[in-house]
Amino acid sequence: MEKLGKIKRVNDLRSVWPHEEYDFSKWLAKEENISQLSEAVGIEIVVEETEAAVGNFSVDIYAREEGTNRGIIIENQLEDTDYDHLGKIITYAAGKKAEAIIWIVKRARDEHKQAVAWLNQHTDENIGVFLIELELWCIGNSLPAPRFNVVERPNDWAKTVKKSDTLSPIKNFQLDFWLRFCDFAFANPVFADKFKRRNSFAKHWYNLSTGVRALTLEYTIHVYNKKLTVGFYIKNDKQLYKDMRAQQKEIEKLLEEKVEWSETAHDCRMFASRAIEDDLENRQWNEDFQWLVDKSLALKVLAEKMQTDIGRA
Repeated sequence: MEKLGKIKRVNDLRSVWPHEEYDFSKWLAKEENISQLSEAVGIEIVVEETEAAVGNFSVDIYAREEGTNRGIIIENQLEDTDYDHLGKIITYAAGKKAEAIIWIVKRARDEHKQAVAWLNQHTDENIGVFLIELELWCIGNSLPAPRFNVVERPNDWAKTVKKSDTLSPIKNFQLDFWLRFCDFAFANPVFADKFKRRNSFAKHWYNLSTGVRALTLEYTIHVYNKKLTVGFYIKNDKQLYKDMRAQQKEIEKLLEEKVEWSETAHDCRMFASRAIEDDLENRQWNEDFQWLVDKSLALKVLAEKMQTDIGRA
């Protein structure tokens, strides 16, 4: 049997990042590193600004969730949690009107775990707080590797159940539709390999990351017009939109569907539609869900092609 290495923990985070602002925050803001945090919390994070001003103070990192554009604040503390930073994350979130708070620390004290858990239990589904312990590990003499260990996170399921009691019939239908679609889609191993599940809300739309920054996979269900759509939401990239329109025939061949185009001052959309004429409350949705899955996988192929084309340009 071959000799195996030993895993050992690096206890002194400052041996790698001596300063939170100049070393750790700058390291974390890089795309390849923020992607590790994204994977840990289940949010596609796009960094907007480091040391972002909040009145007379500044938050370490201000970011947004790809696809939803929800604000995210990230506060870094390479020490044990303290009450000063607990106050800061609340102040920064209020100042930035952020909907996700990520507090990264060396060690979370029990009283601060309880405080974060309490915040998550007493806020609505639009606000969530993540408390994360940052760890460093080596195998033998290897370079240290970071690990984001989530110790407290929003209880999304409990919030959804609590909120659904007060929703209108249409909003309850929308919430139930996306929850059922996600259960169906992510039971497909190919789909689950290509996409990461996001929280479902009582809205007429739902979206997933494609892995291409300008392209978000967007779904809609129109209760009154009785149709489903799936396609791309294209944010702030008119040239990409024009390039895609120039390939309309190839795209329609790939999707085996006619596509529609929509353009506003800043954002654009490309989508295929499917009629749903029956009684929606009693409709059996599996064929529709399968249609969405099939088109999503085809759109993922298209997104990867567009990313390759962008890289060649």
